[in-house]
Amino acid sequence: MFLVLLCTGTVISHWKVRIPGLNGTLSVSCVLAFFATSELHFSEAVFVLSVASASQCLLFVKTRPRTIQVLFNVASMALATAMTAGTYRLYLFQAWQLANPIRLLIAACVFFVFNTIPVTIVISITEGRPFRQTWKECYFWSLPFYLAGSGIATFTSIACRQIGWQTCVVMAPAIWILYRSLKLYIGRAEEGRKHAEEISSLHLRTIEALALAIEAKDQTTANHLARVQLYAVEIGKDLGMTPQEIEALRAGALLHDIGKLAVPEHIISKPGKLTREEFEKMKIHPVVGAEILERVNFPYAVTPIVRAHHEKWNGKGYPDGLHGEAIPLGARILAAVDCLDALASDRQYRKALPLDAAMAVVAEESGKSFDPNVVAVLQRRYQELELLTHQLSADRLKGLSVDIKVERGDAPAAGFEQDAQPVGHGRKHANFVTSIAAARQEMQEVFRLTQELGTGLSIHDTLALLAGRMKNLVPHDVLALYLVKGDVLKPEFVTGENFRFFSSLEIPVGMGLSGWVAENVKPILNGNPAVESGHLDQPCRFTTMQSAVSVPLVAGERLIGVISLYQTDKDAFSNDDLRVLLSVAPKIAQTVDNNFQFEPTAESSATDDVTGLPNLRSLFLHLESEIARCGAAAIPLRIGVVEINGFKKVNDHLGHLAGNELLRKIGGVLRRTSRSGDFVARMGGVEFLIVMPGRDEADASAQLEACRSAVINVGDELGADLHLSIIFGIAACGPDGIDSGELISTADSNMYELKRRRKLQSSRVPFLIKRSA
Repeated sequence: MFLVLLCTGTVISHWKVRIPGLNGTLSVSCVLAFFATSELHFSEAVFVLSVASASQCLLFVKTRPRTIQVLFNVASMALATAMTAGTYRLYLFQAWQLANPIRLLIAACVFFVFNTIPVTIVISITEGRPFRQTWKECYFWSLPFYLAGSGIATFTSIACRQIGWQTCVVMAPAIWILYRSLKLYIGRAEEGRKHAEEISSLHLRTIEALALAIEAKDQTTANHLARVQLYAVEIGKDLGMTPQEIEALRAGALLHDIGKLAVPEHIISKPGKLTREEFEKMKIHPVVGAEILERVNFPYAVTPIVRAHHEKWNGKGYPDGLHGEAIPLGARILAAVDCLDALASDRQYRKALPLDAAMAVVAEESGKSFDPNVVAVLQRRYQELELLTHQLSADRLKGLSVDIKVERGDAPAAGFEQDAQPVGHGRKHANFVTSIAAARQEMQEVFRLTQELGTGLSIHDTLALLAGRMKNLVPHDVLALYLVKGDVLKPEFVTGENFRFFSSLEIPVGMGLSGWVAENVKPILNGNPAVESGHLDQPCRFTTMQSAVSVPLVAGERLIGVISLYQTDKDAFSNDDLRVLLSVAPKIAQTVDNNFQFEPTAESSATDDVTGLPNLRSLFLHLESEIARCGAAAIPLRIGVVEINGFKKVNDHLGHLAGNELLRKIGGVLRRTSRSGDFVARMGGVEFLIVMPGRDEADASAQLEACRSAVINVGDELGADLHLSIIFGIAACGPDGIDSGELISTADSNMYELKRRRKLQSSRVPFLIKRSA
């Protein structure tokens, strides 16, 4: 019998079932242990089960376990068998004359305890699981199978004693039936568990999809919700939250801003400060979010977290004014984490702070806005959690309280738009006399501007006049007028500091500060100009401007553009500035619109018939406005006079039609080689003039040399005996300004002086002429 049981233990050693959710297995060797306990000596029973345990580890396995694992399993089985055999042979049981089946049943319970507890202890240590929960979930359910095993051992023992010990061989089929039953039961339980996990995963993915919709409306940075969720869950674990509380926090981190669906989008995406009325509307989103989530009927408490995530530790939050630990722990965690991530991310109303600086801001609010315990954990782990974020892959709306007014809540971190007149620009007046004088001066300036707008045909002249007058009405450092071209705003006119920066912008409608104004047809006061740069493909470029006032330009019912004024100081513009700009905006819009409508007429009266360039009349109008504009803005202005030498031979040899063709080609070359802000005109005959604002002497000379090279490189179509050359002269406008005629005369003098001092370098200038029949 000993040998048969030894062989049986070796055979059945590979009949083991994997436990769901654990890196462990459950063996049916317990039946063999119970039979050996009742039929063999103590030492024989321990030896048989030890061999069976060793066989289970070393035979019929794909991956052989480590030596320490083999020793642990053999020792654990030997201990369980020894305790079982000792219990079965207790003198007390014999004295009470307990029946053999009862003794085996009690011994089976002992074997269950000593076989499962050591394994559970090791799993709890290695996998960091709670002991009691692990034992209850992974092993306690298997007790009936141990009891069933004791029944099989009892019947086999009775058969051996009645028929003969050879009957014990039938135990192997019985054990196999128990093994198959156990495997089938666990298999179905595993299927049920996987189905539950799939439903839970589907539930979570649905939540995430809804959260992404909220994130898209809020126009926050990518993965904001995922980062907040990771931070919040890890801090919750650190603070000892239960698994149910962790799941509630996980869902709340994704859905805390769902109530923003009830807030108008122009408020959510506004790049400037909120008005008091807009902030009142924004404060309803925790209430609406909680009402939405109540309809989902979560199995854990998500709603209190969402409702309270804007409460403050000192009781000055909203919507309910909760104080201290009355705020749910999940909401306290979410408030601190959400603030940190918001500060460290680009938003419509400001640029992102470095993570360390953002953490310092949160730490300053410890004990005021945030729970000190939460801030302490966040401060200790924020760098570690930020590294973890880099490893991230990326119900019914009915009867919501969208019209309620939340009574509680301090001003937002960015503050409100100023209701009172700010100090600056000479707008704080000492007494009513100076106030009346200032109002009278403002009225005169507005009247003069509205009278002068639209008096000329040139859009550039109109905008130059606007820039000069607007400087007195609303002091600013930069003026930019953007026109709507399809789905983007393109700068039509820019003057002041950071000229090149704002001239290079192409702002999608709906994005940035001016784009928001264009999309919503609403003005913004003291918005952040830095957000305009967010729509450049070169993030290294930035502006020094820190405040802006921007209004839409509407002609009739059609939006034609946006006018934005920028200042280097924060909150530099007042409500009076906005009022003045709004008062002149309709006239500006109508004037700009008229200029574009009558542009063909203006162009025909101001264009040279031969070259298509502006003529002499246009040149003087433009030059006068540029002298005034550059003088007011302290921008350098230079002009270059260009003369073509050797042109008479072209007319003599090839005719006047060929000469006109050559002039058109030279005009095109001069236009193409000039900067977009330059103005190229034909003065008459073979003389051209280039107006170059913002150029120093070296830059202007390099520009004209480039024109010379471009003309020379056209080709050699004229023939070997015909040679053209160009000569140029440069003149600069001083800070005190100069008459346009005097400026051109100076450039002419410089050109003729250069002729006398320098031998002309002739070059063949090609052009293609098709002679008529």
